[in-house]
Amino acid sequence: MATKEFPLVPRDVTPVQTGKRTIRTRIPVPESIPILEKLRAAEPRSMGGQPPILWDGGEGCLIRDPYGNQWIDFSSGVLVTAVGHGNPRIVKAIQETAGQGLYHAYCFPTEIRAALSAKIQSLLPKPLSRVFLLTTGSEATECAIKLARTNGIAVGGEKKRVLVTFENGFHGRTMGSQLAGGSAGLKSWLGGGNPDFVQVPYPDGFRCPDTSFDVFRRTLEAKGVSPDSVCGVMSETYQGCNAALMPAAYAQALREWCDEHGAVLIFDEVQAGFGRTGALFGFEHYGIVPDLACFGKGISGGMPLSAVAGTEKLMSIYGPGEMTSTHSANPVCAAAALANIEVILDEDLVGNAKRLEPILLDAARSMMAASNGHIGRADGAGLVAALQFVKPGTTDPDPELAFEVVSRTVEQGVMLFAPVGVGGGAIKINPPLVIDEPTLREGLGVIAGVIAGMV
Repeated sequence: MATKEFPLVPRDVTPVQTGKRTIRTRIPVPESIPILEKLRAAEPRSMGGQPPILWDGGEGCLIRDPYGNQWIDFSSGVLVTAVGHGNPRIVKAIQETAGQGLYHAYCFPTEIRAALSAKIQSLLPKPLSRVFLLTTGSEATECAIKLARTNGIAVGGEKKRVLVTFENGFHGRTMGSQLAGGSAGLKSWLGGGNPDFVQVPYPDGFRCPDTSFDVFRRTLEAKGVSPDSVCGVMSETYQGCNAALMPAAYAQALREWCDEHGAVLIFDEVQAGFGRTGALFGFEHYGIVPDLACFGKGISGGMPLSAVAGTEKLMSIYGPGEMTSTHSANPVCAAAALANIEVILDEDLVGNAKRLEPILLDAARSMMAASNGHIGRADGAGLVAALQFVKPGTTDPDPELAFEVVSRTVEQGVMLFAPVGVGGGAIKINPPLVIDEPTLREGLGVIAGVIAGMV
């Protein structure tokens, strides 16, 4: 579903001046309108879906425009800047690598690619043992789909090619990743679904109240899907649309089911990986290990880099030259990613996310309790939470209210990206992992105040 386009009409707003937030102009800033209009004249309409704030610089969990305004960043771009904006170790890594005159190497060996691959490999739980470096989350999930289907056909014949994924899931914007996604609207350009890609309800306890694994079995049976035709099962570790982890017992039953039926278990960790949930890898919450894991966003801190981690067997399916990528482990991006991972580990940002989790979740649930039924659900883990705005008494999304909450929050100095999820009704709160408790509380107080004033 498309979000609304943010209007380029400056509004008078109440000035803000705290130690972290500064709003001293109308929003959007009148002087920024020509630049924003130039973007809208040159780019596809889809690029007009974020608040019309001209990003110009940042530091830690703060973001600035060129006009003297400053925001607490609750977006992390889109869950990307895990170690914050302007991190000096990432900046240094980028500058030094670019300064060597090497900013592209295709698949020719480089020292930085070896270092990054080895670093990620050293962090993986067994049986994950190999790492394939790519550029985007979509590229990573496409690779995982390809490996699961190739393996399925090899061990079970042509019939073993069905990939099971989850309703309302999101795995990217390329063809395969959207077939695997759980949003019918995103598949309309494909002429609908595909019998080789089957969705089951996600056990979020909200739109699917029954969180037992029996729902998985019953849904496949109702759709006429035989377990021996399933090549793999792929799930976001937490669903991006609602920030809900599945119950650990469900995940463990899913692992057993995949083992029983020779299916590859894939966790899409593009949002969850590298500390976001208060664990280095989101699947650690479940006490299991997948056969393939897809990483992106927070793996690099801001540069275009993603990865697929997998077992020896799966990552050895294709021979030399058969599974490559033009920009695999671009040297500059790889250097940034290595520095990013080292900062996450050295500064215990995973622990910071875990320590701040109760503050974030308590605030989110308090907003829900005070919303007069306009927030139907608040879920999260670590430093990610989602508020699902609904028509009171239903699970029907209320995208209009969610949009207005985002707009008013940005006007008060807290940066959010546009509403996401089912019907565009969910607001995500996901600051950089470097945020401290006072700054987190300040930003949460702004959102709570905006909601209270609107419901």
